[in-house]
Amino acid sequence: MIAVLNIDGRQLTVKKDQELYVNKISAKEGDKITLNTVSLLKKNSGIMIGSPLVDGANVTISIIEHVKDQKVIVFKKKRRKGYKVKNGHRQMLTKIKIENISDTKEASKKTTAKKTTAKKTTAKK
Repeated sequence: MIAVLNIDGRQLTVKKDQELYVNKISAKEGDKITLNTVSLLKKNSGIMIGSPLVDGANVTISIIEHVKDQKVIVFKKKRRKGYKVKNGHRQMLTKIKIENISDTKEASKKTTAKKTTAKKTTAKK
């Protein structure tokens, strides 16, 4: 099963047991979080596209660790003015693992009972 997940304004294609880095999530290491911001869900039976999100689709992630990214150097210069500034920073990242991708909509379809419709009767002339 494959899902397109929206995390912090980014759309990521994820599979079960996949590990990836995202912008820092404010949770402790080892926590499990359930996200319901799934835009697309691909299963063997077909593809479900949300507008904008798929109803009942959830992705459970676990936080492995919080790390810093590689250093990014920011260098500014204006020619013939003697202006040079060198700065840098390291972005905070969170390593996550996709634990489970589930679709509760399929389960709810199977458990719902059939609706009976009443027929209209009219008076005979």
